[in-house]
Amino acid sequence: MRFGFWTPIFGGWLRNVDDEKMPVTFDYIKRVVQTAERVGFDLTLIPELNLNDIKGTAAPSLEAWSLTAAIAAVTEKLELMAAIRPGYHLPAVAAKQAATIDEVSGGRFTLNVVSAWWEEESRQYGGLFSEHDDRYARSTEFVNILKGLWNETPFDFHGDYYDLTNSHLEPKPHVQPRIYAGGESPAGKAAIVGFADAYLTHGGTVDELRTKVDDMRARREAAGSTPFEAFGMAAYAIVRDTEEEAEAELARITDVSHGAAYESYQDFIRQSHLEHQPDLRDYSVSNRGLRPRFIGTPRQVADRILEFERAGVDTLLLQFSPQVEEMERFARDVIPLVRAESGAAREALPAV
Repeated sequence: MRFGFWTPIFGGWLRNVDDEKMPVTFDYIKRVVQTAERVGFDLTLIPELNLNDIKGTAAPSLEAWSLTAAIAAVTEKLELMAAIRPGYHLPAVAAKQAATIDEVSGGRFTLNVVSAWWEEESRQYGGLFSEHDDRYARSTEFVNILKGLWNETPFDFHGDYYDLTNSHLEPKPHVQPRIYAGGESPAGKAAIVGFADAYLTHGGTVDELRTKVDDMRARREAAGSTPFEAFGMAAYAIVRDTEEEAEAELARITDVSHGAAYESYQDFIRQSHLEHQPDLRDYSVSNRGLRPRFIGTPRQVADRILEFERAGVDTLLLQFSPQVEEMERFARDVIPLVRAESGAAREALPAV
């Protein structure tokens, strides 16, 4: 299991808690990522939204790609997974930016291609926003251009959305960035099978994730492609000394209020073709993060993570609040338990 976390570009992850003591500043982000690297996390996802999906559209948020370059300069080991929405970027320019961040990071840069869902953000920022399936078709061409420019010189591409002739990109990335993507609709899954290297999903139950992993493996095999390199899941973690303390924290953060933070809820439900729609209580935390139930004592949370590992999930993208303190607790109390059990399970396998 690889342990990742969301970089808090929004000042927190809780829609019902106004002040999580997580300032929207680079000083705080620097503290988060350097702490994570020190205590043993493997990667971070830097989400890309120009409006604040958590605290409301008038609240501050940081821009993902410039922040990723800055994080690359102050870390040494973390994989840096920046989200990218094709409707807000030119593919050739994005390929150039990715190659530059690859240089800054020493080959630690990867991408999460997101086909967008927030119509209001697109209106305010002038992003391209079209019918759901069309967004995935655009993403496919976008990724094909990224990979083409990273590997060929010169590069030509003539598609329905983009047209490039005799295009040059130098220097090439030292390590070609891995492409992650997530989607639950038929069009989304078909596109991801074609262009992605790894699959990401919102939080779910163990049975839901086992079904998803098996399904995407089968789709990939049917397409004649190599297996996905990773299966990742978003989740929110609450670890306490007792189960009662953990449940009390859950009750605190899911005390639903209908304020500015819920402006995006209807957009999210309407524009995303989801297999499991979150109710407002679940929407207290983003990306269905409460559904995996990483809530309880260290032993309970570790055992739950191991269930997901056995179901095929090998990468977790975790959210915490407050971020630094809870990451330190999780790394100290949970990660060693998971890694010890995983190691013991491997040693028990028969020699081949």
